[in-house]
Amino acid sequence: MTRSKDLSWLAVEIVAVAGLMLGVAHAASAASADETAIRAQTTNWMKAYNGGDAKSVAALYAEDALLLPPGAAGVRGRGAILEFFTKDIAGSKASGAVFVVDPKTEVGVSGNMGWESGTYRVNVKGAVVETGKFLSVSRKKDGKWLYLRDTWNTDAPPTPPAPPVAPKAAAAPATAATAPPTAGTAPPKAATLPPATN
Repeated sequence: MTRSKDLSWLAVEIVAVAGLMLGVAHAASAASADETAIRAQTTNWMKAYNGGDAKSVAALYAEDALLLPPGAAGVRGRGAILEFFTKDIAGSKASGAVFVVDPKTEVGVSGNMGWESGTYRVNVKGAVVETGKFLSVSRKKDGKWLYLRDTWNTDAPPTPPAPPVAPKAAAAPATAATAPPTAGTAPPKAATLPPATN
């Protein structure tokens, strides 16, 4: 009878462990799907940006998102983010810049919050003109991931400020000693010094 009880408990333990493993596998699968969705969000951002579609870029941000671009003030709200990217994309298009995100990013998910970090480069006519890194935080709402915070910066040190320009010296007013002679007048006499004595 004892052996039968031992086998019963063993069977219960095996079922419990199997159930736990199945639950962990399901959670990992859900996290994996969310991680894939967050990475797709970045791919969609890159395609829209390089395609000149500021509206599609802004649509990837939550209404209360905060964009933290380098060298500029923070931009809060989807409308302001649309305005920012409309100008930024126009400048990139004019210079021929193409934004490329390295697909090997790191992603994490916890509930309805997720983050992604990685590297990027900017190419102009095939030449790399900038490299940098980014970090974005996203929130899942109604089954869709939207950027809540987004920031990036270049790997290069900041450009040093231009040296100050010396103010132009004002011209000294002309005096009798420095004024050029006028027609019919003799130049001023040089001042005479007393002879030096030893």
